[in-house]
Amino acid sequence: MFAIAQKEIRAYFASPIAYVVIGLFSILFGVFYWTILDWFVKQGMQMAPGMGPQSLNVNERMIRPLLQNAMVMLLFVLPMITMRTYAEEKRSGTMELLLTSPITDVQILVGKFLGALTLYAAMLGVTLVYVLALFAFGTPEWKPLVTAYLGLLLFGGCFVSVGMLVSSFTKNQIVAGMMTFVVFLLLWVIDWLAGSATGLFGPSVGPVVEEVLNYLSITQHFDDFGKGIIDTKHLIFYVSFITFGLFLTARSVDSERWRG
Repeated sequence: MFAIAQKEIRAYFASPIAYVVIGLFSILFGVFYWTILDWFVKQGMQMAPGMGPQSLNVNERMIRPLLQNAMVMLLFVLPMITMRTYAEEKRSGTMELLLTSPITDVQILVGKFLGALTLYAAMLGVTLVYVLALFAFGTPEWKPLVTAYLGLLLFGGCFVSVGMLVSSFTKNQIVAGMMTFVVFLLLWVIDWLAGSATGLFGPSVGPVVEEVLNYLSITQHFDDFGKGIIDTKHLIFYVSFITFGLFLTARSVDSERWRG
């Protein structure tokens, strides 16, 4: 399992994928960082005399909006990580060798997941340079920062599991990337549908459907992490989502074996 994970990580860094993904994400994150920091400083300057930017809550007014914008960026960046996981194996003809090797399907699956998740964690690690710089000029609270990054890691883990499932359907990486983006987008707008559930399904079932859609919303479960709260219901949701995504991927790969 760890050998597969190491192979995946080496493959990412042996190709331009890792450098493009990390570089692109860090540049976009830096643009949002600078924009929100500029807005934050101007808000502080407009406050009453004797008060300054330090009187604003940097966690609530800057770091939290910054990380929420980072979640939007993941819609575009994460498909670039997951699109090759199985599609590349099929294209290069190594899928059959992998399936007939002595290691189990679960070891292959978890190894690929850990490899993609490690690259994603490295991508998040680069952004810490921006956030930690705030400690040199202010006094952000570190606990909400830790929980927010934990939430981002779990949130990204859900997307990685879904991206691997989509990648197992095709041998074309571009198709896998585009399909993954569409699925990510659908998962993103579930809570938007919840807002109009009553209009769509009628007043008798609308509130129930709205509650179900809100629970299924992958973004709604991140809010408490951003506030510094670790709620077990959100942890269970994300872990269950990742497990279910990997289970479906395993079934998809298993069907590939039987199709030959």
